[in-house]
Order: sequence, then structure tokens, then C-alpha cells
Amino acid sequence: KTSVDFGVKGGELDKKSRAPADLRQVWTGRVREAARAVESAIDTLAPLNPTPDATKLLGTVEGDLCPLHGAWRNVWTTAADASFSPNSTRGDANVYNVVDGTRSRITNHIDFASGAQFRVLLRATALSPLRVGLRFRFVKVSPPRPILGLLRTIVIPVPGPFLTRVLSLLGRGPKEGPPPAYFDVLYLDDELRVHVTGQGNLFVQRRAPWSR
Repeated sequence: KTSVDFGVKGGELDKKSRAPADLRQVWTGRVREAARAVESAIDTLAPLNPTPDATKLLGTVEGDLCPLHGAWRNVWTTAADASFSPNSTRGDANVYNVVDGTRSRITNHIDFASGAQFRVLLRATALSPLRVGLRFRFVKVSPPRPILGLLRTIVIPVPGPFLTRVLSLLGRGPKEGPPPAYFDVLYLDDELRVHVTGQGNLFVQRRAPWSR
């Protein structure tokens, strides 16, 4: 794995847009060649997608029948904010997300080797048969040890669209506004999920064993 540290300079966020940085901009040599091979495989796989309506039943009482419903573990990604390794400052971590089709909710899970945990809660909306719109709600941070021996979890609200636009007008955010938050499903079957975000980052995920 390529080492990725927090921050903007050389880190997981784009300096201007604050969107997740694309690791293809920093990968070199054999790592970049391997990434091109994965991208080529995705290009071959996408036209064979057996699930043309990936968002079917998302947000309904039958949402547990939505093809996206369940837990998905990261296998490979170009997004720096979802990449972790033992030789980075923040350490290694298991990354997966859980799609709750009934409640229109996606929870990103980051479980660090240190014992710390991140939970990012998003509202999911079916924008088309293959596009899912996302709205960030809040982040839960659980340190490996209680803070001051008492505080076990910190909940950080994520600014809504209105506040984000106000911050942009005040010069405290990207001038062009926040990047679009959505992903397009490129391939989906019972075991494999491949999608691309609004910023062009690719994710390859496998259904978690406990979610089958």
C-alpha cells in the first residue's frame, strides 16, 4: 500500500476542492502499472454489469431487497481518504461501508489497528438506476481509550448544503462550492461492487462475509 497521511499537502484531501485526493496523481512505477491493470479490468467488466437498476427499492420498506443493501469491504480504491497502511502516520485500518436500503443510509466504517474507530453517516438518495446521491450527516470518532477517562465517543456534525454555501461565500470554503457527492455504480452482482465517485475516484468492494 502507498503511505497516505492526513492533511492537505501530500495528504488525502485536494488542496482546492477539499475533495478526496486521487492516488493516481502520486502512484509511480510498478504501483501505477498495477493500477492501470485494475482500471483496464474495470473497463472490461462495466459493460457486463448484470444489475442495471442498482438503486431499486432504495429508501422503501422493501429496501433490504435493494441490490446495494448490506456490508461491503474495500478491496481497492484510488481515493486517498479511504487508503490506509501500517507505514503511514495514521496506521493501518479495515475499511468497509454498510448500506441500509430501508433507511436510505450509508455508514462508512474505519477500524484502526490502534483500536480507534471512525463512523461516517450519510443519507443516500436514488438519483437514477445507477447513481446514488450522498449527503453527509455526522462523524463519530471513538478513540482507543476514553478521553479524560470518561468520553468514549465524539460526534461531529457535518455542515449542511446551506452552511457550506455560506462558508464558500465568506471565503472559508472552495470558491466553486463543494464538490458533488454521489457515486455511479459501474458493476454490481451478489459479491462484487465497483463504483466511481463524482470526483472520479474508483472503488472496488466485495460483499462482507457476515453480510451474505
